[in-house]
Amino acid sequence: MSSQNKLITDIFIDGAKKGWNIAINSTVPNVLMAFVIIYMLNTSGLLKIFGEYLGFIMVPLGLPGESIAVFLAAFLSWGGAAGVLVALVQEGVLNAQHIAILIPGMALVGSTVQYMGRILGVLGVPGKHYLILFGICIINAYLAMLVMRFVI
Repeated sequence: MSSQNKLITDIFIDGAKKGWNIAINSTVPNVLMAFVIIYMLNTSGLLKIFGEYLGFIMVPLGLPGESIAVFLAAFLSWGGAAGVLVALVQEGVLNAQHIAILIPGMALVGSTVQYMGRILGVLGVPGKHYLILFGICIINAYLAMLVMRFVI
Protein backbone atom coordinates (compact mmCIF):
# COMPACT_ATOMS: atom_id res chain seq x y z
CA MET A 1 0.00 0.00 0.00
CA SER A 2 1.56 3.31 -1.04
CA SER A 3 1.61 6.32 1.26
CA GLN A 4 -0.98 8.01 -0.97
CA ASN A 5 -3.45 5.18 -0.33
CA LYS A 6 -2.91 4.99 3.45
CA LEU A 7 -5.74 5.94 5.74
CA ILE A 8 -5.18 8.84 8.10
CA THR A 9 -5.45 6.44 11.04
CA ASP A 10 -2.62 4.29 9.64
CA ILE A 11 -0.43 7.37 9.20
CA PHE A 12 -1.21 8.42 12.76
CA ILE A 13 -0.36 4.96 14.14
CA ASP A 14 2.94 4.90 12.21
CA GLY A 15 3.83 8.31 13.63
CA ALA A 16 2.85 7.23 17.15
CA LYS A 17 5.09 4.15 16.87
CA LYS A 18 8.03 6.28 15.74
CA GLY A 19 7.39 8.74 18.59
CA TRP A 20 7.21 5.91 21.10
CA ASN A 21 10.53 4.51 19.87
CA ILE A 22 12.21 7.92 20.17
CA ALA A 23 10.86 8.35 23.70
CA ILE A 24 11.87 4.88 24.87
CA ASN A 25 15.25 4.71 23.14
CA SER A 26 16.43 8.31 23.52
CA THR A 27 14.49 10.70 25.73
CA VAL A 28 13.72 8.51 28.74
CA PRO A 29 17.27 7.14 29.11
CA ASN A 30 18.74 10.67 28.89
CA VAL A 31 16.37 12.06 31.52
CA LEU A 32 16.86 9.05 33.79
CA MET A 33 20.64 9.36 33.45
CA ALA A 34 20.39 13.03 34.42
CA PHE A 35 18.36 12.24 37.54
CA VAL A 36 20.86 9.57 38.60
CA ILE A 37 23.86 11.83 38.00
CA ILE A 38 22.33 14.73 39.94
CA TYR A 39 21.34 12.39 42.77
CA MET A 40 24.90 11.00 42.96
CA LEU A 41 26.46 14.47 42.78
CA ASN A 42 24.09 15.82 45.41
CA THR A 43 24.48 12.85 47.76
CA SER A 44 28.26 12.93 47.53
CA GLY A 45 28.40 16.70 48.05
CA LEU A 46 30.11 17.18 44.71
CA LEU A 47 27.22 19.24 43.33
CA LYS A 48 27.73 21.82 46.08
CA ILE A 49 31.49 21.86 45.46
CA PHE A 50 30.88 22.08 41.72
CA GLY A 51 28.57 25.04 42.31
CA GLU A 52 31.05 26.76 44.61
CA TYR A 53 33.99 26.53 42.22
CA LEU A 54 32.20 27.13 38.91
CA GLY A 55 29.17 28.99 40.22
CA PHE A 56 30.77 32.39 39.69
CA ILE A 57 29.85 31.96 36.01
CA MET A 58 26.16 31.82 36.90
CA VAL A 59 26.09 34.62 39.50
CA PRO A 60 25.75 37.49 36.95
CA LEU A 61 22.69 35.67 35.65
CA GLY A 62 21.08 35.64 39.09
CA LEU A 63 21.37 31.87 39.32
CA PRO A 64 22.76 29.63 42.07
CA GLY A 65 26.10 28.01 41.30
CA GLU A 66 24.61 24.52 41.05
CA SER A 67 22.62 25.64 38.01
CA ILE A 68 25.74 25.33 35.91
CA ALA A 69 25.03 21.59 35.91
CA VAL A 70 21.91 22.26 33.82
CA PHE A 71 23.87 24.36 31.34
CA LEU A 72 26.63 21.74 31.00
CA ALA A 73 24.14 18.88 30.68
CA ALA A 74 22.45 20.75 27.83
CA PHE A 75 25.60 20.27 25.74
CA LEU A 76 25.11 16.53 25.92
CA SER A 77 21.35 16.24 25.72
CA TRP A 78 18.30 18.48 25.88
CA GLY A 79 16.41 15.71 27.67
CA GLY A 80 19.26 15.25 30.10
CA ALA A 81 19.35 18.97 30.83
CA ALA A 82 15.61 18.93 31.46
CA GLY A 83 16.16 16.05 33.89
CA VAL A 84 18.89 17.97 35.71
CA LEU A 85 16.63 21.03 35.84
CA VAL A 86 13.75 19.07 37.33
CA ALA A 87 16.03 17.36 39.84
CA LEU A 88 17.38 20.72 41.02
CA VAL A 89 13.84 22.08 41.31
CA GLN A 90 12.91 19.07 43.43
CA GLU A 91 15.95 19.67 45.61
CA GLY A 92 14.79 23.27 46.13
CA VAL A 93 17.88 24.72 44.43
CA LEU A 94 15.99 26.29 41.50
CA ASN A 95 12.71 28.18 41.32
CA ALA A 96 10.45 29.39 38.48
CA GLN A 97 12.51 32.52 37.83
CA HIS A 98 15.68 30.43 37.54
CA ILE A 99 13.94 28.12 35.08
CA ALA A 100 12.87 31.08 32.94
CA ILE A 101 16.48 32.26 32.79
CA LEU A 102 17.94 28.81 32.04
CA ILE A 103 15.55 27.74 29.27
CA PRO A 104 17.00 30.04 26.54
CA GLY A 105 20.51 28.86 27.41
CA MET A 106 19.41 25.25 27.28
CA ALA A 107 17.82 25.83 23.88
CA LEU A 108 20.87 27.53 22.41
CA VAL A 109 23.38 24.88 23.48
CA GLY A 110 20.95 21.95 23.44
CA SER A 111 22.61 18.70 22.41
CA THR A 112 25.62 20.41 20.82
CA VAL A 113 27.85 17.38 21.38
CA GLN A 114 25.31 15.06 19.71
CA TYR A 115 24.92 17.38 16.74
CA MET A 116 28.67 17.72 16.41
CA GLY A 117 28.87 14.09 15.34
CA ARG A 118 25.57 13.86 13.53
CA ILE A 119 25.87 17.01 11.47
CA LEU A 120 29.37 18.48 11.48
CA GLY A 121 31.02 15.07 11.15
CA VAL A 122 28.74 14.01 8.31
CA LEU A 123 29.30 17.31 6.49
CA GLY A 124 33.05 16.94 6.88
CA VAL A 125 33.59 20.14 8.87
CA PRO A 126 37.22 20.12 10.07
CA GLY A 127 37.65 19.52 13.80
CA LYS A 128 39.60 22.75 14.20
CA HIS A 129 36.34 24.67 13.68
CA TYR A 130 34.42 22.84 16.42
CA LEU A 131 35.82 24.99 19.23
CA ILE A 132 34.74 28.16 17.45
CA LEU A 133 31.26 26.74 16.86
CA PHE A 134 31.00 25.66 20.51
CA GLY A 135 32.17 29.11 21.57
CA ILE A 136 29.47 30.78 19.50
CA CYS A 137 26.85 28.54 21.14
CA ILE A 138 28.15 29.36 24.61
CA ILE A 139 28.29 33.11 24.02
CA ASN A 140 24.81 33.19 22.46
CA ALA A 141 23.37 31.12 25.30
CA TYR A 142 25.00 33.22 28.01
CA LEU A 143 23.82 36.49 26.42
CA ALA A 144 20.28 35.12 26.05
CA MET A 145 20.21 34.13 29.72
CA LEU A 146 21.60 37.53 30.73
CA VAL A 147 18.89 39.30 28.73
CA MET A 148 16.28 36.98 30.25
CA ARG A 149 17.45 37.89 33.74
CA PHE A 150 16.62 41.54 33.11
CA VAL A 151 13.42 40.85 31.19
CA ILE A 152 11.75 38.92 34.02
